[in-house]
Amino acid sequence: MHPRARSRPRWPREVSDPILSVRGLEKSFRIGRTPLELARRTPPHRLVAVDGVSFDLAFGETLGIVGESGSGKSTLARCIVRLHRPDAGQILFGGLDVAGLEGNPLRAARGRIQMVFQDPFTSLNPLLSVGSALAEAGRVHGRTSKRDGSAFAVRLLDLVGLPATVAHRRPRELSGGQRQRVAIARALAVGPQVIVADEATSGLDVSIQAQILALFEDLRRELHLSILFISHQLSVVSHMSDRVAVMYLGRVVEIGPTETVFRDPQHPYTKGLLDSHPEPDPRRKRPKPAVEGELPSPLAIPSGCRFRTRCPFVQPSCAAVDPTLEPAAADHLVACPVRPLSSRRRAG
Repeated sequence: MHPRARSRPRWPREVSDPILSVRGLEKSFRIGRTPLELARRTPPHRLVAVDGVSFDLAFGETLGIVGESGSGKSTLARCIVRLHRPDAGQILFGGLDVAGLEGNPLRAARGRIQMVFQDPFTSLNPLLSVGSALAEAGRVHGRTSKRDGSAFAVRLLDLVGLPATVAHRRPRELSGGQRQRVAIARALAVGPQVIVADEATSGLDVSIQAQILALFEDLRRELHLSILFISHQLSVVSHMSDRVAVMYLGRVVEIGPTETVFRDPQHPYTKGLLDSHPEPDPRRKRPKPAVEGELPSPLAIPSGCRFRTRCPFVQPSCAAVDPTLEPAAADHLVACPVRPLSSRRRAG
């Protein structure tokens, strides 16, 4: 399925209030110096992974986040669930700034925002049976007792489409699709309101991937979840998401309704990602991709517009202007100082 082809209905206005608001989020990492750099007393390197990201996630909404490897998607996800502590910015959830929490308040907040990883082994204890792992998660967050743990685990397995017999097996005894279902059940065990899915289907076969995507959709409707869905697969994001945010070198460069963004991309980078999507019909010619060259190093981000080193519409002013998100249409924001020019060239 080509991502431009799908039309997804918008969620009604009564569920549009944000359950999660991210404001000006920043995260960088200190990179070790070589012995020569230490001898020369070279200042420590800073790798900028997330740089001033802001967005809202509405109640019952799925927001897709796309971008090349190295764009900061996974770091953003880990900041939101507080596996990384942000350097600056806010993560507002239920009126509480999760970014600054520690100790018991942080543990309580993590119970409301859970993450599903690409590799389910990162969230499952290989030494515990599936049932024990699910029951333990429920007990820690006060959702079940030791006496009722087995029944609690079976209910979770049923929720994700697995038989009760899986409770007695260990993760290594399961297939990849079964392990990912168990990882989803583990996230649901604490009763979250928001699920952050970081490439949760990219390591699965296509047929199993479709089943897991359908499961996410069913769980969203049944449990009234909000989902932050991170993927490099545009067709998957098109299928899953009400809105989409496009990231490049730690910044959101375009955000809006999925149908609008994929039908009429306003940022040259978004257009390049869509043009690079595989075309299943060999008789149809694809335009020349608008994204050429390599992603710049986050240790040396270009001045001005950080996409200018790869942009086919670059202007001299792009080196001096650091663009911010501006309205392109209703609910559609774009960070591109020469967007009108690029749109005219695209139309021509």
